[in-house]
Amino acid sequence: MASISIRDVEKRYQRSGAPAIEGLDLEIGDGEFLCLLGPSGCGKTTTLRMIAGLEHPTRGEIAVNGRKIVSVAEGIFTPAEDRGLGLVFQSYALWPHMTVEENVAFGLKLKKVPAPERDRIIGEVTEKLGIARYRTRLPSQLSGGQQQRVALARMLALKPEVILLDEPLSNLDAKLRLEMRAELKRIHRDMNATIVFVTHDQWEAMTLATTIAVMSEGELQQLGTPDDIYERPANRFVAEFVGNLPINIIDLSAQGSALSRWMQACLSEYRLDQAGAATVGVRPENLLLGAGHGGAALEATVQDVVPTGGSWIVELTTGAEKIFAIAAQAPDARIGDTLSLRVDRTRLHLFDMKGQRIGPAAHAA
Repeated sequence: MASISIRDVEKRYQRSGAPAIEGLDLEIGDGEFLCLLGPSGCGKTTTLRMIAGLEHPTRGEIAVNGRKIVSVAEGIFTPAEDRGLGLVFQSYALWPHMTVEENVAFGLKLKKVPAPERDRIIGEVTEKLGIARYRTRLPSQLSGGQQQRVALARMLALKPEVILLDEPLSNLDAKLRLEMRAELKRIHRDMNATIVFVTHDQWEAMTLATTIAVMSEGELQQLGTPDDIYERPANRFVAEFVGNLPINIIDLSAQGSALSRWMQACLSEYRLDQAGAATVGVRPENLLLGAGHGGAALEATVQDVVPTGGSWIVELTTGAEKIFAIAAQAPDARIGDTLSLRVDRTRLHLFDMKGQRIGPAAHAA
């Protein structure tokens, strides 16, 4: 196990001088499974590469277990091979002319691990990852999931202090991604390893991580558990980025807006403090369809009902405005019908003019 400290780290592009990472502070605890989550270009892979030693920061320091591996001010930069970290890329980077066994043994040979010990380690990791029977095969004879397991085995054979994974599941189909997510959770549990995992897939982050760091434009937007990120987003960016279906954002100041009038009535009825609030976020699954739920209602017209297997996405409009809901049961309505919409008052998210969260999700009436 290992802890990682990232303190005031900045990374600027050499040619343009534009920042890829700005003033990043991040503490990763022993045995934590941290997902760096964000859209393309947000700085998550750059952060991982700086931890690994593949990128030089232009400011700040990085420490593993209290030992500085990078300090720009002190001129410290520990080479990647001396950091004791394991890295698996999106591309598996297997030697095509080597067998599975030879690929897994590659790092051990470089470290001059004696043959008997090497064979024991290879046997252990290939057995653990379910690829022992493929030891004599070439990568071209393996499926994508099997190749990914070989890349993981090669990394685990070196017993790294920290496991760094750069979108390792992106090249797999949906079924294999599901299997590999379960495999990674098992590795984390069995080894109690510290893992840093880069992904743009919020579902992947929510199902894997103990902690998620949401990034945008080189800055940390929020750090917290999956529940924190989903239930208490720090700002509009996090609220809009995380969720199976985009959150409904309602502008409280919109003139002539039925959605705005409805939401203001909801806030007043539920006695929510809306001082400084500019917008309200409501997740589709937190909208209640039909009569009998109580609270301020909005009449909306059904535009579409999309079954997704176990739930239904309902697209509704009021005037020119659109809003989405998720129903656990097939709604008793057809396209063109009118439905009453109500909202779960404990699930409202208020944001100020700058998009920052205001207060808790809701207060009881």
